[in-house]
Amino acid sequence: MGRSQETFSKKEKEKKKQQKKKDKEYKQEQRNANSSKGKGLDDMLAYVDENGNLSATPPDPKKAKVINADDIAVSVIKKEDIVEEVLRKGKVTYFNESKGYGFIKDLKTQESIFVHINALAGPLSENDKVTFETEQTKKGLTAVRVNKAQ
Repeated sequence: MGRSQETFSKKEKEKKKQQKKKDKEYKQEQRNANSSKGKGLDDMLAYVDENGNLSATPPDPKKAKVINADDIAVSVIKKEDIVEEVLRKGKVTYFNESKGYGFIKDLKTQESIFVHINALAGPLSENDKVTFETEQTKKGLTAVRVNKAQ
């Protein structure tokens, strides 16, 4: 008779396969046991206690506090109230005419803002003082409508 064709690694792979199958069956049984399907609405409800924590038991109506809606102060900043300075002032820190881009340093916030040659109103060189507006692009803040300052 010949030797068995099963090697050690084949046996190990088969053991792992069987163990994985058992684990999968066990997980399926656990999911079925803990499933919330078919439960009533009362089993799925959650309540909030006086401290703001979730609880499975409904709150005691004797402990209920009466709050006047007029006493609640809610404030939201309206979009019209936000005043953003549209025209910014800055200084050109770098500009490469052959490549067509550069950077402007905002004099107020000291941040470096990208500028493309298409956003310029006229010729520009390094250390020029400029006025500009900004626009948010997917790559970040970009200067638009750039003019030399008088």
